[in-house]
Amino acid sequence: MGGSVSQNLSMAEKSPTSPIRLGVIILGAGRSERMGRPKLLLPWGATSVLGHLIAHWRNLRAEQITVVSAATDAAMQRELDRLNFPSVERIFNPAPERGMFSSIQCAAKWTGWKNGLSHWVIVLGDQPHLSPETCRRLLEFSRGRPDSVCRPRQGGHRRHPVVLPKAVFQSLADSAAVDLKEFLDKQQCAFCESEDEGLALDIDRPEDYERAKKLCFGEA
Repeated sequence: MGGSVSQNLSMAEKSPTSPIRLGVIILGAGRSERMGRPKLLLPWGATSVLGHLIAHWRNLRAEQITVVSAATDAAMQRELDRLNFPSVERIFNPAPERGMFSSIQCAAKWTGWKNGLSHWVIVLGDQPHLSPETCRRLLEFSRGRPDSVCRPRQGGHRRHPVVLPKAVFQSLADSAAVDLKEFLDKQQCAFCESEDEGLALDIDRPEDYERAKKLCFGEA
C-alpha cells in the first residue's frame, strides 16, 4: 500500500543501518531552455557541472554511475569523452521531449545495471552545489530504512536527490504515472529533515547559477 510517511528525524540522528549497494542516475537529457545553454556543461570549479557530479558520487562510493542524455546530444557525448566516462555507462533517451520522467524510465528499463545493486539515487543535473555531507547523511538515513523511498525535506518541502530501493526502482519501468511526483506519491516514503538551504536551489536560470557558485565557492 502506498502513502508517504514522515519519520520526523533529522539527518544527523542515528538509526540501525543496513548495507546498501548504490547505483546513480544523473539526469542530463533536459534542454536547459531557461538557462540558454546546457546546464551540465557549465563550468564548475576545475571541471564542468557534469564532471563535478560524477566525481561527487564516486566519492560517496556509488558502485555504478550512469548518465542519461538525449540520443542526439553530441556536445554531451564530447564532454563525457573528455571526462573519460565509460561509454557502457551512458543511457540514451530517444524521446527527451517527453520530459524528465521519460529519462528515469529509460534508466529503469536499461539492462546494463550491475548485479547486486540494492538502491538507486536519482540525481538532478542542476544541483552541483549540494554538499557531500548532505548527500552522505541522506544515504545514511536510507541505510536505516532500506525498504522505503528516502528523500530530504527542507523548509517543509520535499527535495532531491531521491533514493529508491530495488523493488520500487524496478517498478518505474512500467509505471503509468505521468511524472515522478505522481509516482512517488504512491510509494512508502521516509523524509529526512534538513536545514541545508542549498536543497531549495536549482540552477534553472543564469542568476541561479551565480547564486549556486556563490553558495559553493563564495564567488560574487
